[in-house]
Amino acid sequence: MKLPLMPKATAIWLIDNTGLSFQQISEFCGLHELEVQGIADGEVAVGMRGYDPIDNKQLTKEEISRCENDPSASLQLISSEVIESLPPRKKDSKYTPLSLRQEKPYAILWLIKRYPDELSSSQIAKLTGSTKNTVEAIRNGTFREAVLEAKSPMDTGLCSYQDLEKALNRAKNKRDREEAKAKSLAKENTN
Repeated sequence: MKLPLMPKATAIWLIDNTGLSFQQISEFCGLHELEVQGIADGEVAVGMRGYDPIDNKQLTKEEISRCENDPSASLQLISSEVIESLPPRKKDSKYTPLSLRQEKPYAILWLIKRYPDELSSSQIAKLTGSTKNTVEAIRNGTFREAVLEAKSPMDTGLCSYQDLEKALNRAKNKRDREEAKAKSLAKENTN
């Protein structure tokens, strides 16, 4: 079931401005009934402002009055054709927990040692969630700390085996295209 935006703030508004039961509000907002009761008692979400679901096109006045008259009825969120037709969000850059951030230089060194010619600095940076400058510094030996130990990025959890395989396949395909292009140019020059 889809939930409204800002469920706690919506629950606050519904408690303050409607005669709906705690059960109806909890079902609509995806909260526990005791949490809704705590909001009404002023023990939960103290100081939070209510979020009007009518102004924000999530409910209609008619839907609220229908549910106020029938305590067994459930509120129905207005479905938006525009929102439903949006493509799924593109995957954001991966968050690396603090405990794994110190492992990045070791993973970069491992990838550089294992695949010195296959993977570019930008591919290594993408796999490890680092920057191209950091990869270049480790590759050149000018990184701010001496990185003496190499650890697999798959074992530390910075990337998966599938991610590494995709990057290696991309690098191989790019190299094959460049070689084919070089051969065709050499063939043209000899003619």
